[in-house]
Amino acid sequence: MGVHDGHREKMRQRFQQGNLDAFADHEALELLLYYAIPRQDTNPIAHELMERYGSLSAVLSAPVEDLERVRGVGERAAVLLHLVPQLCKKARLADVSQDLVLNSSESAGAYLLERFSDEKNEVIYQLCLDRKGKLLSCKRLGEGGVSSANLNIRKLVENALLTGASAVILSHNHPSGVALPSPEDYSTTARVKAALTTIGIQLADHIIVADGDFVSMADSGYLT
Repeated sequence: MGVHDGHREKMRQRFQQGNLDAFADHEALELLLYYAIPRQDTNPIAHELMERYGSLSAVLSAPVEDLERVRGVGERAAVLLHLVPQLCKKARLADVSQDLVLNSSESAGAYLLERFSDEKNEVIYQLCLDRKGKLLSCKRLGEGGVSSANLNIRKLVENALLTGASAVILSHNHPSGVALPSPEDYSTTARVKAALTTIGIQLADHIIVADGDFVSMADSGYLT
C-alpha cells in the first residue's frame, strides 16, 4: 500500500465513522475525486478547484469542459463533479413529486423554481395535473439558446392525453433574468390553450421563471 492509498483509506474511514460535516470543503472534494482518479493525490487538485471557482457549489455547477481545464481533472472526474448536484436534484424532485398537489400559482411556482434552478438555456416544461391538481407528470418539451426554445404543441397534447390529465401548466424560463411575458409568450399561450381546448383539457397556467422569481399568466388574468 502506497502513501496515497493509506491516506485515502483514513479519509474513507473518517467519512464512514461520521459524515461530511467534519470535512472542510476541499477535503470533501478530495474524497469524491478518489472515485474518478484512482492513482493520484487528489488533495492538490481539490485545492486548485476551490481556488479557481471560489466555493464548493461553484465547483459542482461548473461546466464539464471548464472543469477539464483544471490540472489533473480528466473527463471522468469532470463528469463526476458535474453529475453529483444533478443527481441530488433529481432525487429531491422525485421525493417532492410524490402526491404533490399544485392547485395554486404559489405551489406551482415554488416547484418550478426548483425545477429550473440549474438551467442556463431556455427550457420548456409541461406539468400534467388531475382534477384535484395532483401532479401526474412533468415533461421537458424543448430547449433552445439563451433567448428561445422550440415548443412542439402536438407532443404537448399527446402527453396530456397519455397521462389522462384534466389540466396542464405550461412553463418556461427567461435566462435573461426578466420574468415578464414577451409577445411570443402571449402568442404561444394562445396556441396551446386552443389546442388543449379541442380535447377538453384546461390550460391552468403559463408560468415564466427568471432569476429566482416567477410570473403567473393566470394570476395576471390572461387565461380567463
